[in-house]
Amino acid sequence: MDKQEIREHVWDDLEDSGVARFPFPPHGRIPNFEDASAAADRLADQPEWQAAETIKANPDAPQLPVRRRALRDGKTVYMAVPRLADERCFLKLDPDELADYDAATTVSGSSTHGEQLGPDAVESIDLIVSGSVAVTDDGARIGKGEGYSDLEYAILRDLGLVDETTPVATTVHERQVLDEPVDIDDHDVPMDLIVTPEAVRRPDRGDRPDGIDWDLLTDDRLGEIPILERLAERRLDER
Repeated sequence: MDKQEIREHVWDDLEDSGVARFPFPPHGRIPNFEDASAAADRLADQPEWQAAETIKANPDAPQLPVRRRALRDGKTVYMAVPRLADERCFLKLDPDELADYDAATTVSGSSTHGEQLGPDAVESIDLIVSGSVAVTDDGARIGKGEGYSDLEYAILRDLGLVDETTPVATTVHERQVLDEPVDIDDHDVPMDLIVTPEAVRRPDRGDRPDGIDWDLLTDDRLGEIPILERLAERRLDER
């Protein structure tokens, strides 16, 4: 199966099995799943989590327990603004500055309670948590197909806020874990930790992009994402 066939298979399976959770339907999104909180708790038991002071997390529903657990554990959480559509393209959730962690970690609440920052004000990231539609035993991740998660990683690499040693994790249901390999592209970011409610997998670290692959970006996408335009100008200045 190609990536889209895998997505459709997983979305159908989560819905048909009753594993999917609100929001419905699971299709077209990073799907929420039964016992996502248990997966977040299992992730919090891992040394990569315990060593991290700053976490970059995706805004999707299945990682809501991850974001809340991070704040309760005293960690600063960074989230990208939707579609990176602002020059100040990150939201900072500081546990010392927030009164209501539950409200601040929802998609709508993060924009209200979080501090919107430009990349120059973002701290180095100690752990990345990505949402997935599917992931393979060997760490290949399949997202919902828009490419923003991998692009956010590439931007952080270009900015020097993560490097090749920064661990990348995902929390998923066991039904989202595939035992057959999947072809991935050079810009795809492999997972170091795959955490389900029942288990932790640690694939061998695969090669990961060391920055933005400018050849993959269309003029339309460059025009839609201000930080890319800024980084492109910096790249020209450095030549």
